[in-house]
Amino acid sequence: MQIMMYYGKSGLPIDFPDEWDITVIRKKPMPVLPDPSRVLAEALARPVGTQPLGKLSGGQGRVCILVCDVTRPVPNGLILPGLIRKLLELGFDSSLIGVLVATGLHRPNEGEELREVVGSDWVMKTVKVENHFARNDGDHVLLGETYRGTPVKLDRRFVEADVRIVVGLVEPHFMAGYSGGRKVIAPGIAHSDTIRSIHAAPLLEDQGVGNCIIEGNPLHRELMEIAAMVGDCLAVNVVIDERRRISFLNFGDLEKSHLEAVAFVRPFAEVFVPHRFKTVITSAAGYPLDKNYYQTVKGMVAALDVLEPGGNLFVVSECSEGIGSPEYSVCQKRLVERGPDEFMREVLLKRQADIDEWETEMLLKVARVGKIHLYSGCLCADDRDLTGVQNIESLEEAVRESVAQTGDSRVAVIPEGPYVIPLCR
Repeated sequence: MQIMMYYGKSGLPIDFPDEWDITVIRKKPMPVLPDPSRVLAEALARPVGTQPLGKLSGGQGRVCILVCDVTRPVPNGLILPGLIRKLLELGFDSSLIGVLVATGLHRPNEGEELREVVGSDWVMKTVKVENHFARNDGDHVLLGETYRGTPVKLDRRFVEADVRIVVGLVEPHFMAGYSGGRKVIAPGIAHSDTIRSIHAAPLLEDQGVGNCIIEGNPLHRELMEIAAMVGDCLAVNVVIDERRRISFLNFGDLEKSHLEAVAFVRPFAEVFVPHRFKTVITSAAGYPLDKNYYQTVKGMVAALDVLEPGGNLFVVSECSEGIGSPEYSVCQKRLVERGPDEFMREVLLKRQADIDEWETEMLLKVARVGKIHLYSGCLCADDRDLTGVQNIESLEEAVRESVAQTGDSRVAVIPEGPYVIPLCR
């Protein structure tokens, strides 16, 4: 039996013995929109929970449209032209329409990569497209503090716009429950101080922070409180299937339209299985999410509920850009040198996390349950030493060893990684 894992742009085939009991965990077939452009036009005319664009603004003032960075496969090439053409029809001046890439603390997307994010030469030529820089103090406006004490500093280009629109992909997220909506604002265009506060360990270790949890998720509540400080915001929400085709698209009030998209994707993304497995194989969802090890952690966490305590979790991730940011390398080095217990003791004392250390913290959630094995064809030796997991040269050989060691030939395989959340009943 051969299964193709999402890995880079080309995929990674894995061959399994016929006598093994293989459970492939993936979404059930999703509907595909036959004409997404028409659905977008209809959504803009009949938004969820608010009035149409023209009635809200009268075609006047500045417009800021947020889009996710290159790590998210959002079909901006379809969404942005239709949205911007509608704005122009309503009378908005193209010189007052801006697209802002919500990079959070990720590196900026520039050159050909920026064009890939936008997906349209016409958009690049028609409106201004810029990156958010979380460490530029002067780019941000202080709006106050949340109930938990998070300083809310957001990019002034969005805050001071007359019409604010976010474009987001709605998929499971290992902290916020589901991505998109409010998350494109924070951490998307938040200052470093805000991002570090909402990623502090005392919040992320709180009950309810995790994949597919919206109701009762303290991080979701924090992000909604931040979004409310901005004022009225609109959202285009999109859901894609396993082949990255558009399955659902809507537009409207930031919260109401996002929750509608979550309700749509939930029956597909959450897959129930009858038992846990001693051997689990997953991915980091392939390109663009598996460009670095930092993002790879999401695939590990997504598989956590079906991993038998003490079992082996295998994750395939190309990591074509290496380990991740320099700050993440420092965090991983601390983990390797000081060990998990000391690392967690330190982070739990902080009100603001060090940049990117939250990903190391999430890695440890998995490491406390089972042993993690990484297959990556691009990590150099120095980066492999910082992963904090077992690096393997032959995936098939390592999986065979796991089956032999555990004496259990039942194996779970999750080709699409963090876009599918298996849940043990």
